[in-house]
Parts: sequence; C-alpha cells; structure tokens
Amino acid sequence: MGDQIANFKQGDGDYGGIAGWSDDGADITAEVKTYEPNDFGLYDMAGNVSEWVNASYDPSSYEYVSTVNPSVNDLNNQRKVVRGGSWKDVAYFLQVSSRDYEYADSARSYIGFRTVQDYMGTEVTKNAKNK
Repeated sequence: MGDQIANFKQGDGDYGGIAGWSDDGADITAEVKTYEPNDFGLYDMAGNVSEWVNASYDPSSYEYVSTVNPSVNDLNNQRKVVRGGSWKDVAYFLQVSSRDYEYADSARSYIGFRTVQDYMGTEVTKNAKNK
C-alpha cells in the first residue's frame, strides 16, 4: 500500500480489473483518518469525496473575476462548484485548483462537504480556547 495519504484512483485510473482491489486500500469512500495526516496535522484534505463549494459554476468565471477563487453566486444557476478529487478520480483532480460542477439537486456517492471557518489569527485562536 505504500505511504498513501489520500483515497483516490491510483496510477492511470485502472482499478486493476479485480473486484475489491485498490492500491490505496479503499474501493469507495474510506473511514475518516484512514490515512496519515499531512505536514500540518490535518486529515483527509484530499481524496475520498469531492466537496461542494458555495458558488455557482460558470466556466468563464476566471476570465472576468480577478481572484484566485472566483465566487459567482447566481441564484438562477443551479450548477454548483465541486472541488477536489474523490475515490473515483485520478490524482490530477485532487488539486485544489481542479473544479467541476454538479447540479444543486443531485446526490452523488463521491461528493460531500466540509465546513470551514475563516482564520483570524493567533489572538482569536487563543481566545477561542479560553472559552
């Protein structure tokens, strides 16, 4: 199995042609903390499931928005951005720059979500621990 730190389709994307076989030890989603944490001590930051993002998908958004992560919120657009790779994707799609879409009313075994919070600095973190 090697030093895998994410659940994704290995190599050229072939599962090996054998049912129940995968280089990373998981055929579909894996339990949280199955793989070692990254250098920041964070688990499961790539692979396993792609993640919904709170932005409408527009294929040309990078052309008219000047930020690294364009957030287009069009209430009439039901295509929502999905980022990161999942258990069914090859390594290329694990990059955070990889983005695709899925319709907001769809459910897929390879899409999940992650809750996030803005990091406001050391003082805020210390204050939060003291509460």
